[in-house]
Amino acid sequence: MGKNIKKYWALFLIPTMGAFAIGFVIPFLLGIYLSFCEFRTVTDSQFVGLANYIKALSDTVFQHSFFYTAAFALVTVIVINVAAFALAVALTKKLRGTNIFRTIFFMPNLIGGIVLGYIWQLIFSGILSQWNTALNLDAGVGFVGLVILVCWQQIGYMMIIYIAGLQSIPQEVMEAVEIDGASAWNKLTRVTLPMMMPSITICTFLSVTNGFKLFDQNLALTAGEPAKMSEMMALNIYNTFYGRVGWEGVGQAKAVIFFIIVVGIGLIQLRSTREREVQQ
Repeated sequence: MGKNIKKYWALFLIPTMGAFAIGFVIPFLLGIYLSFCEFRTVTDSQFVGLANYIKALSDTVFQHSFFYTAAFALVTVIVINVAAFALAVALTKKLRGTNIFRTIFFMPNLIGGIVLGYIWQLIFSGILSQWNTALNLDAGVGFVGLVILVCWQQIGYMMIIYIAGLQSIPQEVMEAVEIDGASAWNKLTRVTLPMMMPSITICTFLSVTNGFKLFDQNLALTAGEPAKMSEMMALNIYNTFYGRVGWEGVGQAKAVIFFIIVVGIGLIQLRSTREREVQQ
């Protein structure tokens, strides 16, 4: 039996590799090709070179959505990771009810983005009506609303990863630091954070990519209003592809640009945080 598996192992890979090729590789390559074409459907494409990329990069709404998304990702990465780490430290203390609080903080992550968006829209509408404004009337207010929504949803998830990282630090190391008389600040910055770098790498990567890829919460909470000023990159690509006749190729070119940006930023972040990881 073992010999047969070793001899024919490649045959067992065919179903998985076939599904991967059909579901990911072929659509991905076709998408790149279509970004250089003008088309309505995939069967009537006409090659137009870099024309779609020139239109995409000269689209002022797309440029605004890039800076809006980058600012959103920067703010949420900081807020989510600082808050999640602080909660993880608090909930790894020997206090009563920590498991209940961990469950409560994690629960928002179980709710879908569209549902969360509509729930928070109702909440914000009730609050903002006191000042005669609304999410879809002010891009700045919409930005703050999106930050609150995403932080509320993702802090609990990142907290669980940080708790796992804190619990993986050897107890004898922490006891040795306390015996040496290190202050709480030195203990945090010289021991805890360096040994937590694998968790920090995972959490920052997830929060950076989630920030750039945000779509359903943006659609449900602000829908890009007012005048597309709160439209993030993913929603802008969707609206270009499905909302502007004759712009399907431009939408596809924007998607390829978006992919390059997210992959590039993700790789830079992984490289910068992994260099600081220490072996336990």
